[in-house]
Amino acid sequence: MSNQSTQGPSKGHSASKAAAIAAAFALMAPAAATAMPKWVVIYTDKVSLDALFPFKTIVLDSRYHPRLRPLIDRDKQLLGYISLGEVEKFRPHYKVMERQGMLLGTNKNWPDSRFVDVRDPRWTRRVIEELVPALLHKGFNGIFLDTLDNPAQLEREDPVKYKGMTAAAVRLVKTIRQHFPRIVIMMNRGYEILPRVAKDIDIVLGESVYADYNFKTKTYQRVAKATYETQVKWLKAAKARAPGLRIFTLDYWRADDPKGIERIYRVQRRNGFDPYVATIKLTRIIPEPVAK
Repeated sequence: MSNQSTQGPSKGHSASKAAAIAAAFALMAPAAATAMPKWVVIYTDKVSLDALFPFKTIVLDSRYHPRLRPLIDRDKQLLGYISLGEVEKFRPHYKVMERQGMLLGTNKNWPDSRFVDVRDPRWTRRVIEELVPALLHKGFNGIFLDTLDNPAQLEREDPVKYKGMTAAAVRLVKTIRQHFPRIVIMMNRGYEILPRVAKDIDIVLGESVYADYNFKTKTYQRVAKATYETQVKWLKAAKARAPGLRIFTLDYWRADDPKGIERIYRVQRRNGFDPYVATIKLTRIIPEPVAK
């Protein structure tokens, strides 16, 4: 979920500081430099641009993000966040959608967010005509589609009331690709629709594949072995179906446990995935420990 801070990073980061950071990475041992994460996700405007420069793909919130121009100038792949299966109350379009009757129940893990009836054609029009163009106008060269697990989950829970939600989610992704054929599209999970949209997206993100955060106990924990193995199977099957598809993973772990973080990176790279490990709020960059 997105951070609601509004103060952007200070302007005018010096070239010498950026050069020093680049030099530091160049002096790393070859194995450590090669293993550095290729991508990062962070939902706040309170992040140093220098901290983002080493990453190639950067996922940012659509509203609360640092200045994009310095990142664009360095040819970064910038993906702006769009929640398709639910909408947070602080989003500008929330009130309108509420009045239009397009919102459903509340997400129990994120009480300030409500599910969207993705079957409503007005939601598709808003995504195509407003939300995606707004991100591209800002300077993003791609989009990160989140919460697409929700339509299928709702339909499973009540097949009558939510009939057609899964098919509508598939249509929505395909419609986005049809209207924006050249942008980078990254989809978070969406495993039930993944086989049908694998060729319509560029990157699939496996969130909480190996490690997750338990909202009830407020602790980080390993995902059950069977769940982990199933997700790996689904992700690899998508890659087999669409060979050009890239697979990223986002696992959550304690920032004060470098050994645990290093283990997650090692496991996910062994799977052939591009991993990143963070804390649940996604408001700071957690450095990857250097393997010894």
